[in-house]
Amino acid sequence: MCDPGKLLKNNQQWSQEKLLNDPNFFEHLSTLNSPEYFWIGCSDSRVPANEIIGLESGRVFVHRNVANQVHHTDLNCLSAAQYAVDVLKVKHIIITGHYDCGGVRAAMEGQHHGIVDNWIRSIRDTYVLHHEELDAVDESERMNRLCELNVIRQVDNICHTRIVQNAWERGAPLSVHGWIYSLKDGLLHDLDVTKSAPSDVAPLYRVTTSEKSAWPIAS
Repeated sequence: MCDPGKLLKNNQQWSQEKLLNDPNFFEHLSTLNSPEYFWIGCSDSRVPANEIIGLESGRVFVHRNVANQVHHTDLNCLSAAQYAVDVLKVKHIIITGHYDCGGVRAAMEGQHHGIVDNWIRSIRDTYVLHHEELDAVDESERMNRLCELNVIRQVDNICHTRIVQNAWERGAPLSVHGWIYSLKDGLLHDLDVTKSAPSDVAPLYRVTTSEKSAWPIAS
């Protein structure tokens, strides 16, 4: 049986080791309050944000949830995003998924899993939108591709918010990236869907006054 008390002992040992290596470690860490990166990742414990990108904890602001979702009704994620963009003034938002994601797999299986079904509904919507591409490949490739498509959709979702578009309108140097992580080799892959300006967003989703436009409505 796991003993939570052991975790506290591990923490004490970790703290002592840090101080032995650098007596000013925690003093230095407390001054790192201006991260340039906001990471939205999966809750999976195998994907620790700052470790896999080789940065100190204070260099990246992190939000994690099941299958790295950006829902427009999720005040938790959106509050973190607004704090990152408006207060911390991050320059990069990085949506990071990973292959063999349990949330994506659950969505792809189409079975009922309880309340999480509400959370992963949008992943199922993504599957439906791309079913011809996904149904044309084997299960392993299908799973990997859906993980990628999920990241791409979340990049769009965060860029559709006023949080990001207001930052662009006031001239903030903000870019949104979509990455995916491989558990097999520990490598991150850029999905080449970076967006850095309102012009990178479909007209119908532009919400700021200076860039708002819409596709013509058929008469």
